[in-house]
Amino acid sequence: MTKWCLNYDSGEYEYIDKDGYSIDRGEYVYNWDDSEYRREEEEEERRLFDDEDDD
Repeated sequence: MTKWCLNYDSGEYEYIDKDGYSIDRGEYVYNWDDSEYRREEEEEERRLFDDEDDD
């Protein structure tokens, strides 16, 4: 799944997957805003941690 992320090198928003592959450019980008992916991972970890506490 890709997200609409800012590519800092180009200054444009692009569809970039979790590994840094830009669908729009057809290549990997190395300087991009991955905060949406990090936030999603943190929420998933928090949810898993909370589920373990319920047991």
